[in-house]
Amino acid sequence: MLLSIALILLSGLLLGSLFHKMKLPSLLGMIIVGIVLSPHALNLIDESILNISADLRQIALVIILTRAGLSLNLTDLKKVGRPAVLMCFVPATIEIAGTILLAPLLLDVTYLEAAIMGSVIAAVSPAVIVPRMIRLIDEGYGTDHGIPQLILAGASVDDVFVIVIFTALTSFASTGTISAGSFLQIPVSIVLGSLLGVITGILLVKFFQKFHMRDSVKLLIILSISFLFLELQNHFGDIVPVSGLLAIMSLGILLKQNYNILAQRLSAKYNKLWVAAEVFLFVLVGATVDLHYAVSAGISAILLVMGVLLFRMLGVMLSLIKTDLNRKERFFCMLAYLPKATVQAAIGALPLSMGLACGQVVLTVAVLSILITAPLGAICIDHLYQKLLETN
Repeated sequence: MLLSIALILLSGLLLGSLFHKMKLPSLLGMIIVGIVLSPHALNLIDESILNISADLRQIALVIILTRAGLSLNLTDLKKVGRPAVLMCFVPATIEIAGTILLAPLLLDVTYLEAAIMGSVIAAVSPAVIVPRMIRLIDEGYGTDHGIPQLILAGASVDDVFVIVIFTALTSFASTGTISAGSFLQIPVSIVLGSLLGVITGILLVKFFQKFHMRDSVKLLIILSISFLFLELQNHFGDIVPVSGLLAIMSLGILLKQNYNILAQRLSAKYNKLWVAAEVFLFVLVGATVDLHYAVSAGISAILLVMGVLLFRMLGVMLSLIKTDLNRKERFFCMLAYLPKATVQAAIGALPLSMGLACGQVVLTVAVLSILITAPLGAICIDHLYQKLLETN
């Protein structure tokens, strides 16, 4: 295991740095490292790490979502208003609809299988988007119109929405029945997750103000509570649907609003944690990619992935109707909402493991969506934000 950890960190940092110097996203280099080290290539990652790779990716997501919460100003988010709500579900819904239209034509699947495929590839990647939006907030780009805040909030809820849709559709494909209660879980999990984060945040602020301790200890406490949020979601989600990811972000936002000095110090510490977490996240995402599936997919699957991106961009455009954003800012929002990676790596193989007939083709399209959209979206954000957005 130690050898694998060393290979992941050293190779990921090296290739990530090389790609950064070539003006390309470092995550692309890290994903390539994961593909090369994976069981599908050189097989240099210890099986014990692969067995817990989903948990390691979750830890990285906890770190990046907490960073997002600690950077989000609630006042700025309130100014965004209606578009932030629409961005949570409209782009994903339209992308799923686009998949239902295109997939049967391109890949010879049923409409239900196309809907399952759409629910897998529709989720946007917080791991790609969040660090870039935090950088925009720090540099002051697009903050007058709350653009980074809009994308941060939308990307976080988007995942909750899509995963619930995916669960309902795969359940229907397996059992032939679907309940209205499945879809009721979406608003319930969003509201309960937000409330859980806010209430916990209020209690933590009072606790930290009363008992003095090192910031490192406070960070460990917040990390542990964040892990408990995810366990609550995983083990009791069927009884009480609650979004652990939204609870984590809400906790960070509450700390930012009520204890800003501490939030700034904690944010700096989370930034340091992200250096290692980012490497593990994207290398392990790359390790899930089997290039054999991508190669066997052919041009039809690539056309599908590119085609549904146009539907997603249409969804973003509709969400931004009647806003003060100019054309350049709207175009930036469309580009920033393209990347997919973490959710696809987490659920892409589930239909295959469930024995669904569409499992293989869903996994193939999920792999392609990571390979195409993660670098494409990251490159667009990194190279165009200074040209498309205004700075303070």
